[in-house]
Amino acid sequence: MTNKNITAIGYALAAALFYAINVPCSKLLLENVSPTFMAAFLYIGAGIGVGVMYLFHYKNENPKERLNRKDLPYTIGMIVLDIIAPILLMIGVSIVTSANASLLGNFEIVATTVIALLLFKEKVSRRLWTAIGFITLSSIVLSFGGSGSLKFSIGSFFVLCATACWGLENNCTRNISGKSTHQIVTIKGFFSGTGSLITALIIGEKFPDIKYTIPALILGFVAYGLSIFTYIKAQKTLGAAKTSAYYAVAPFIGAFLSFVLLHETLTLGYVIALIMMIVGTVLVTVDTLVYSHLHEHTHTFTHLHGGLKHTHTITHSHEHNHYVIDDKHGHKHSVAELEKSLTNHNMM
Repeated sequence: MTNKNITAIGYALAAALFYAINVPCSKLLLENVSPTFMAAFLYIGAGIGVGVMYLFHYKNENPKERLNRKDLPYTIGMIVLDIIAPILLMIGVSIVTSANASLLGNFEIVATTVIALLLFKEKVSRRLWTAIGFITLSSIVLSFGGSGSLKFSIGSFFVLCATACWGLENNCTRNISGKSTHQIVTIKGFFSGTGSLITALIIGEKFPDIKYTIPALILGFVAYGLSIFTYIKAQKTLGAAKTSAYYAVAPFIGAFLSFVLLHETLTLGYVIALIMMIVGTVLVTVDTLVYSHLHEHTHTFTHLHGGLKHTHTITHSHEHNHYVIDDKHGHKHSVAELEKSLTNHNMM
């Protein structure tokens, strides 16, 4: 393994770590910051941080990569969903344990896949259906609180609703995924953050003390902004599939930090859910990597989630249905569908 690859793996793991601190650190701040304000500060922090990075990147950017009027409906959809989702997540995190919320975040894979299947008729492999089954079962176990309890946790419900919103947002942003990552993240940071801020003021939440506001903004920059930056750096060397495989450890890092920083209790139910979630995540990762090998002809496409632009390379040299999985989300495209998508959406 070359030093360049080792450095890239470090970037990928750093991206996972930066994002993983979101839930446990938000849990701490939510003791003094209301959920809607917390969601606002996280996105505004990301918008400010990535916006500053964009100032240095702007002059080297291809003007064709920037959003235009045709992209407006998808951009608005992205902004609205990114207002709703983090508010729901913060409400959920304020109720359930940080460890539970971290693992429940993986339900986004299920939500994205099902929405892609229903709306875009995308094909799903048998391995991925198995992974969805394990992740769903794990989410069910995590959603019922207490040992031997059959009472559904309302906090888990809010977290699952957040993942469903992000699943829909993933499918919405696919239509603008070939555009500037820096521009998209800056726009979603400022506009979604401002939307949450206005919502917090309308519903009468108390504006938090500046000593909590600044850490929340910094957390947003680190958990979203720096995570984006290091992910892209890793992807340039490792490629999309391998980078996403390393990034898949993020929910488990988040759960580990929850036990270390917040001293949360490790229950038998959580251990069972953790094992099932690990199995599901491994199957998703394998389903990603199994299609990352090379053939004679190369096709490249991108998609975006949370501002993370994922560039995929797939190839084929003979006729067959060759499917490749999108990073982290579980929806697939055949070669023919990708070629059509490249033509229709001007993906890089």
